[in-house]
Amino acid sequence: MKSTIAFVGVGRMGANMARRLKEQGYAVTAVYDRHAPSAKELAAEIGASVCTELAAVTAAADVIFTVVTDDASQRGVFAATGDSLLVKAAGKTFINCATISPAVHVEIEAAAQKVGAHSLEACMASSIPQALAGTLYLMCGGDQAVFERLKPVLTELSDQGKLLRYIGPAGTAGQVKALVNMVMNINTAGLAEGLGLGATLGLDPKMLLEVFSQTGANSRVVATDGEDMINRDHSCYFSAAHAAKDSGIALALGVEKGLSLPLAAATKAQYDRLVALGCGALDKSGIAELTFPARKGTGG
Repeated sequence: MKSTIAFVGVGRMGANMARRLKEQGYAVTAVYDRHAPSAKELAAEIGASVCTELAAVTAAADVIFTVVTDDASQRGVFAATGDSLLVKAAGKTFINCATISPAVHVEIEAAAQKVGAHSLEACMASSIPQALAGTLYLMCGGDQAVFERLKPVLTELSDQGKLLRYIGPAGTAGQVKALVNMVMNINTAGLAEGLGLGATLGLDPKMLLEVFSQTGANSRVVATDGEDMINRDHSCYFSAAHAAKDSGIALALGVEKGLSLPLAAATKAQYDRLVALGCGALDKSGIAELTFPARKGTGG
């Protein structure tokens, strides 16, 4: 028998993951979101109950996914007192998908174990379309036995398990995800500067993209972000605000180990600047607004 599923956090990613599991025959019994209209809309679509209390989410399912924003949000849904997913959670399993500080994943696992529950981090290195298609790249951390038990549901989200990776104990997947996003953000900032400088020199930006794609300047963001930077189409798949937050997670890991990360620091400064300009809700490709001539961040 398939596990019953619930979701805490049904924004772009969480909602599409819920839709995917529903399509694959899982009973998605309950949803919760601080933005109540999002929860109500999704619940009506997939036949789930809307919960207004976290404890009710735990009561409604065997496996509860959390797809929240940051460290504070993750700690908030697993609070030690008051309304919390940990209320009467014995025997339940939590799959935590947020990009948060690795130490918080360790905290949550310990808190879950204390009440007889289980926890697994399932860090995602993909975006909204992949969540709906079930082709997320999932990096998992925690007890390996818990990971093995959850493979059936995780497989439905990761191209039938082809994109599913067990990393190690709690916190290790969070570390890898921080590094993935650090490098991705650096590549995105570098592409924006290259295209911006090229535009200033009067070079054809589409020609530059083609050349970049065939040379050492290539990276995945050339394909995913290049055209958007040129066309100023910054429809959000991964926000500039999240890029700033995630760059900060990597920088904090560097500080813990006494390591200087000047490129990550410069990238975070650029994304912080974009947020300060009121553009944090743009896609990360919006960093080009700081480098192309005559755009918002360059005096235009």
